[in-house]
Order: sequence, then structure tokens, then C-alpha cells
Amino acid sequence: MAEPPKPVLQKPPGYRDPNAPVRLPPKPGLRKPILPSTFPVKRRRRSCCRICCCFFCIFSFILIIILFLGGAFFYLWFNPKVPVFHLQSLKIQRFNVTVKSDATYIDSQTAVKVEVRNPNDKITFRYGKTSVTLTAGLGEDETELGSGSSGEFTQGKKSTTVVKWTVHEKNVLVADEVGAKLKARYRSRAMVVSVVVRTRVSLGVGGWRIGTVGMHISCGDVALKKLDGGDMPKCTVNVLKWINFH
Repeated sequence: MAEPPKPVLQKPPGYRDPNAPVRLPPKPGLRKPILPSTFPVKRRRRSCCRICCCFFCIFSFILIIILFLGGAFFYLWFNPKVPVFHLQSLKIQRFNVTVKSDATYIDSQTAVKVEVRNPNDKITFRYGKTSVTLTAGLGEDETELGSGSSGEFTQGKKSTTVVKWTVHEKNVLVADEVGAKLKARYRSRAMVVSVVVRTRVSLGVGGWRIGTVGMHISCGDVALKKLDGGDMPKCTVNVLKWINFH
């Protein structure tokens, strides 16, 4: 006869099999760091900077538009024009070329007149201290024959003013060949002369004085023969070193 099956023994509660592999508990997940309370303050500062930048850009844009419209209105209403300069006359009162054993010297005296015309009917001009320089010859032969200056003056609307100078130079040292050329050309009235005037000008509108700008006026590169015949060459006006008015 077969033996009866043996009853299966049940494991008591809390029993652990010693041969079973050991299971480690799961690692806790990484937590996101809590941001400090200062971060929102930085965001607020950035937003304030952006608002200030936007306000500044808008203000600058509006200011540019206002200045542009004001300049356009000023130009259309007053129609400003640059003063016109002419070399009215140039009289060489003395021109001596002396050749000595050591070098050649020039002694000269010249009366210069420049005509200034204000073509504006609503604007006056205020001229500061004005200087003039006279040269003779071209290129390597160019020689300074003196300089002078005049005081301030105001020019009214639609008016013409003649500014006079007497320039002189003594014992100007020149090369022998340059002195000989200038002497020969002076006698034949073929000597080329040039006058440079430097001044500062401000505008007057309705009793108000507006701005001051430097002017560099070039008159000449003209022969004495033409000036003796009554020729009055127009001068070139340079403003801000790069704007020329012919």
C-alpha cells in the first residue's frame, strides 16, 4: 500500500528565507533645490530696467521728432542763407625784395578789403574777432606776406559791410629763386595772391542770439592784374571743416 502524503508545513509569519537575495530599499528621488527668496527681486529689477530703457528710447525718439520739426519750421519760415564774401580790393603798398650775401628777404605792406553781404531779410549776423592772412605765389613758391585782425561787429538784415585790414611783413626769409620769381611777377602784375579769413559767426533772430560756428573763408588764387582791373572774386566759405559754400 502507498504511504499517505505528508502534510506541507506552512511558514510562520515574519519568516525570512536565509538563502533568498537581499533587496535594498529604493533610493529616494532627487529633489529640486528651493530657490532663495532673492531671485524674484532680480526679476523685478530686470523688468524695471527694461521699462526704463523703453521709456528712454521713446523719449529720445519724440525729442528727435520735435527737433526735426522745429528745424524744418525754422528753415521754412526764416529761409536762412550763408553770408556772401568777395575780395573787393588788394593794394600792395610796398613790396621790396632784397638780396643779401647770406639770403634773400622780402619786405611788404598790403591793404586788403573784403566785402561781406547778408542776403537774409529776417536774420542778422554777429561776427567775432576776425583774422586775415595774405600769401603770394603758388605751390613751392607760396610765401606769406603778412596777417592782421579786426574786432567784433554786427551785420544787419539785407546789408553789405566792407572789412579792411593792413597787413605787413618784414625781413621774410625766402630762397633766392623764389624771391626772384616773386619780384618779376610783381612787376608784371602776374603774381598770384590769396587771402584767407577766419572768424566765428552767430545768428540773430528777433533779439535772440543762436549758436556760434567757425568760418574759414578763402579768397583768391587770383593775379594782381585782374584785381587792378576791378575784378572781385567770390570767396569760398567753409563751415565745420567739411561743408563748403561757393
